[in-house]
Amino acid sequence: MKVCDIIEKLGLTVFSGEQGLDREITGGYTSDLLSDVMGNSEEGQVWITLQTHKNVMAVASLKDVAAIIIVKGFQPEEGTINQSNDEDIPLLGTDMEAFEVSGRLYELLNN
Repeated sequence: MKVCDIIEKLGLTVFSGEQGLDREITGGYTSDLLSDVMGNSEEGQVWITLQTHKNVMAVASLKDVAAIIIVKGFQPEEGTINQSNDEDIPLLGTDMEAFEVSGRLYELLNN
């Protein structure tokens, strides 16, 4: 499944990083601790978080995630959007809680 597929199926907002919408998704990882994501996420996963600051993109780039979903209607900072465009890593948003979007993503990827 590609990032563009989950945008449609989960009703996500695209904030930035449109050049990466064809990236393949290998799974998902939900965490708000940057050190946890650095140590445990894997390449190609969709990272689900409520973090909106620029350091999110540094971790996403380091781990080569497929996309980031920001939950609870939070809006990314301008620097985060700019970095997302530079890295071609889609930055997505939803009003859902992390628990809900994690479960829905899991079902999409495993059915």
